[in-house]
Amino acid sequence: MKKLPLLMLLALAPAYSQAQSSVTLYGIADAGVLYVNNSGGHQLYSVASGNEQGTRWGLRVVEDLGSGLSAVAQLENGTNIMTGAALQGGRMFGRQSWVGLSHTQYGTLTLGRQYNPMQDLLAPLQIASSTSLTAFGSHPFDNDNIGLLVRQNNTAKYMTPTIGGFRAGASYSFSNNTNFARNRAYSAALTYAMGPVTVAAGYSRFMNPAVSTDGALPSDNYYSAATTPFLASAQTVQQWGVGANYKMGSLILGAIYTGALFENPTSGSLFSGATGSGGGTGSVRFQNAELSARYYFRPDILASIGESYTHATQGSGSGNYWQTSAGVQYFLSKRTDLYLNGLFMQTSSNLRAWFAYTPAPSSTDRQVAVVAGIRHKF
Repeated sequence: MKKLPLLMLLALAPAYSQAQSSVTLYGIADAGVLYVNNSGGHQLYSVASGNEQGTRWGLRVVEDLGSGLSAVAQLENGTNIMTGAALQGGRMFGRQSWVGLSHTQYGTLTLGRQYNPMQDLLAPLQIASSTSLTAFGSHPFDNDNIGLLVRQNNTAKYMTPTIGGFRAGASYSFSNNTNFARNRAYSAALTYAMGPVTVAAGYSRFMNPAVSTDGALPSDNYYSAATTPFLASAQTVQQWGVGANYKMGSLILGAIYTGALFENPTSGSLFSGATGSGGGTGSVRFQNAELSARYYFRPDILASIGESYTHATQGSGSGNYWQTSAGVQYFLSKRTDLYLNGLFMQTSSNLRAWFAYTPAPSSTDRQVAVVAGIRHKF
């Protein structure tokens, strides 16, 4: 009787071998200590999860179907490492959950909750999304969404294979409602990488977002209606951008320009309340420009710096954000590093400084943040 389970496994082994499938468990654990000089008018000392990359665990599934075709799937959970709570509105697999088919010649088609092509191809060129600096250095409010704040539900996405250095993608996110235009989205992007040069451009559009929890942009995992109603209540959102990286030995230089238009918000104003003063109503527009540099002093020491400028308008209101982000990483191994990041923001007098993903805006036009921590990948 003891031999029966072993005999069953041996009998099944050829079937598993022929399918050549794989299921990979992976993840990132990122934790640190955060200091903010002015968070809602007070100094803040706190522990923080997911500073350089969001803490996560996930499963990647690949089954070889033959002739260059594979079935693929990914389930990815976001977790606050300090509390164990699920992020992204409490979803079990809130970061990503999708399934599809991939072909070496014809590209990849996936269905589910996922990033759009602009996020896939343009975001890695932003210093805060390059995994070299903290996400707190994203452009104000992550207005261009290349800090990866907002993911899309109900999404069909096609990505081409890389051909002559070019790769492109397009996606459509369904409303799942009889009102076809209610809470839907689409996006497209293109990248070219050859030798030391990588360039990318992308565009996305959200229509009637966050009016439900089951549409393309769910209301429980979107721009915050409590702190940024002038973004969360916009009737239509457009985001676009272009960027480039150039590598010279141990040095990587970057430049990126993005824009965002939040049309006809039904509540709130960027230039009033906790985020600003002086009034201003109507559509909110952002223009972001960034320069960055990364340099490996040694294979185990990486230093990074980014400088960005954002111009924001809403009706008669107009203001600016200047932001500097700098940091160093010390790699204990290929999978574990220690990091130290410092950030400084200065705004025009009618805006309040506020680093993305930190708890609260400054009560003035300046904010300073320092975060130190450890990141482990598995």
